[in-house]
Amino acid sequence: MSRPTGSGCGGCLLTVVLLLFGVYMFLDATGAGGFVVLLSLLPFIAIAAPIALFFGLARSMRKRAEAYERSQTASHNRFVYLLVNILVCIAKTDGRFTQSELRTMLDFFQHSLHYNQEQMYWVKQLIKQARDTQQNLEELLSEFRRDFAYEPRLILLELIYQIICTKKPVLEQELHFVRRIAAFLQISAYERQTIENKYRHGYSYQQASGAGPAAAASQEPRFRTVLGVEENADFAAVKKAYRQLSMQYHPDKVAHLGAEFKRVAEEKMKEINAAYDYFRRKFERG
Repeated sequence: MSRPTGSGCGGCLLTVVLLLFGVYMFLDATGAGGFVVLLSLLPFIAIAAPIALFFGLARSMRKRAEAYERSQTASHNRFVYLLVNILVCIAKTDGRFTQSELRTMLDFFQHSLHYNQEQMYWVKQLIKQARDTQQNLEELLSEFRRDFAYEPRLILLELIYQIICTKKPVLEQELHFVRRIAAFLQISAYERQTIENKYRHGYSYQQASGAGPAAAASQEPRFRTVLGVEENADFAAVKKAYRQLSMQYHPDKVAHLGAEFKRVAEEKMKEINAAYDYFRRKFERG
């Protein structure tokens, strides 16, 4: 990531110090008692220095966030813009956007997508703009459907379900809203239900990693959910579902969206591989 060069917050603080030193030298040279006057300015210094530091930090962070945005592809920036605006529209279905919903969104970007300070500053500005403007959800979704292929749409749906399912209990109103979004994006009902079931069950592939046969068997309903297969599915059906999902969620298909969304696809592939590996071993044992 490229970083702009500049004085930043340190430059602002240095400017204040040099200005005060200049005042001191001028007063001392004119016999006006520079030291005494400087002492009288200490309250001003105590107030001005933190203010200068705050504005300097804000300016530095804004420049770094702008540099980050410029360093990303147009596809990445538009994907995040649409993701933020769609999430805000979902949150505002009840006519308001609460601090709790804001915190949930910020936690999602920070902890699920692993955004750093510059990225978080950028996202906060996007959220603020989305919160303060009236966006037409249908227009946002139409643009997304027009500009992004099926695989990025699946990633978008994964992320939407991930964030709404952090609320306990999950609101039925929001689930209904997301189902309508999936239909509008032309995502099959089968795949939408598979994604919804996974996040409502709270499944993650780490739960199965390194588990013994008995522990893994207890996760079989969730493995079926990940692959989207029926309870009585044979290995041929499991293998077919695995191959289809592997093609849809291959990280290379969403690499143009940016590193964080490629990681989302990689995590999804780990879940798919863990589920397939369980069924492969199960059918091999007979």
